[in-house]
Amino acid sequence: MENVLLKVAIFMASFLVASASPSPFSPTAPILGSILRSLGFRELSVAAYSLTESPWSGGPYTIFAPTDAAISVCGSCSVSRILQEHTLPGIFSVNYLRTLAFGTKLETMVPGRCITITSDLLNGTKVFLGGAEIDRPNLFNNGFVVVHGLSGFVSHLSPFSCILGPAHPVPAFSVMRLMLRDASMRLRISGYSVLALALRVKYAELAGLQNVTVFGVDDAAIFAGGQAYVRDVRFHIVPNRLLMASDLEEMPAATVLPTLERNQTLVVTTAGGGGVLEPMRINHVRITSPNVVHNLKIVVHGLSKPFPHLNDPPVAQASSCEIEGSMDGYESCALAPTLEIKSTAEIDDDHGF
Repeated sequence: MENVLLKVAIFMASFLVASASPSPFSPTAPILGSILRSLGFRELSVAAYSLTESPWSGGPYTIFAPTDAAISVCGSCSVSRILQEHTLPGIFSVNYLRTLAFGTKLETMVPGRCITITSDLLNGTKVFLGGAEIDRPNLFNNGFVVVHGLSGFVSHLSPFSCILGPAHPVPAFSVMRLMLRDASMRLRISGYSVLALALRVKYAELAGLQNVTVFGVDDAAIFAGGQAYVRDVRFHIVPNRLLMASDLEEMPAATVLPTLERNQTLVVTTAGGGGVLEPMRINHVRITSPNVVHNLKIVVHGLSKPFPHLNDPPVAQASSCEIEGSMDGYESCALAPTLEIKSTAEIDDDHGF
């Protein structure tokens, strides 16, 4: 069934590759400021730059916007701080917020600062953020920026906001489910339709993980000869690790990374720090588009071609020569020393890909 779905994805995506894939929306301070100003949030619009300077500057965002009047009442408040503390990385619809347990805490753009979500105990239709009601939901939603209007008094969040109050943390699988949906949507419009469907096919397996690092091949590369990626997606997923480009660059050579494919691992064959002439490589393949999609739980890095399996000597040798294209002084293919690769994590696989 999974293979059938992926074949359908390839067929559908082939129509999209013929034309240039639309660039993912990347919010900038002027764009965010314009959105907030057009909705009547003039105070917040001036502070829009504070979101684009955060670690999650690429979005997506969900902004819970207090009125100008509410902000003016808090004379000692920093408007930029108010905006950051009322913004969540990721897309959170009101319908989803209604499903959360009473008193759920969600971390904002400010590390260590959490907003508390509650709802009307009588019918559950009204949703509150702290003591302010979300009275104007979905004022704006373009898939990367969502704005909900708040009514009520606002102030800065306490440094203990993530640990005080009723203990109703969001279940890890619930957050991962939301992040998977977010990543799939953004991958589709970024030219990774096959990978987006693969994440849906592997949803049951991925939803139980804490974090995921995915190495993806875009649709154009798959149709240009990278079909092996379709049957080998699990070999390109590192479970329970959120490895941003900066984290990968700091890894020394011979670092071993576990994958979802049982007893199969990835190896850092060239450490970072070599610059453009000698970029970091994993299994001899260079990352062409680092951090192409990322959110709280998932990061996707783009590759030009699938990873070869280094623990299969014939494949490793052929792939190394083909990818690196290097020759030694005797006009023979220069091979790296053989690595003994052992899995650092075994993951039960009851359903192959």
